[in-house]
Amino acid sequence: MQSRIAPAEAPWSPIVEKRLATLPHLLLFRVLARDDRLFARFMDGGLLDRGHLSLRERELTILTVCARNGSDYEWGVHVQLLAEAVGFTAAEIAATGAPFDTGIWRGRDALIVRLCDALQASSELEEDFWAELRAEFSEMALLELLLVIGKYRQVCILTNALRLEPEAGTPALPRPG
Repeated sequence: MQSRIAPAEAPWSPIVEKRLATLPHLLLFRVLARDDRLFARFMDGGLLDRGHLSLRERELTILTVCARNGSDYEWGVHVQLLAEAVGFTAAEIAATGAPFDTGIWRGRDALIVRLCDALQASSELEEDFWAELRAEFSEMALLELLLVIGKYRQVCILTNALRLEPEAGTPALPRPG
């Protein structure tokens, strides 16, 4: 199945060319590259730089959000490009697609997965859970977690609604059962 909106092809506009010079030419980026303004706004909202979370924490958040939203495309891209660098085990990668109660997650990882699940179910957090989060994460790390969850929910909406085919060689999101 083809993407519902066709990707742009080179030659790119100067705005797109500058950004794509340092990035893989992923299908999502090429679809957004059809419009300089939309491409720039999307790319400017990225949170893939060094921030208040460790790389592992950020990628666990992204994989969990993508799994909960059924984005084969984005989940596969992040597993292929970053899971090894983060040091995820095969069991941990698979567990991002499983219900939280599988028992694999501990400590801060468990809080991140629970946070993703809570915000997937509702945009609210209970006071006692917020207190647990505050005991482990700085205020800025919590803000970043909320922003990453929101950003990747947006990415999942894009990849799913556009019906983007997974990138070549990316793994498939494990399906329960």
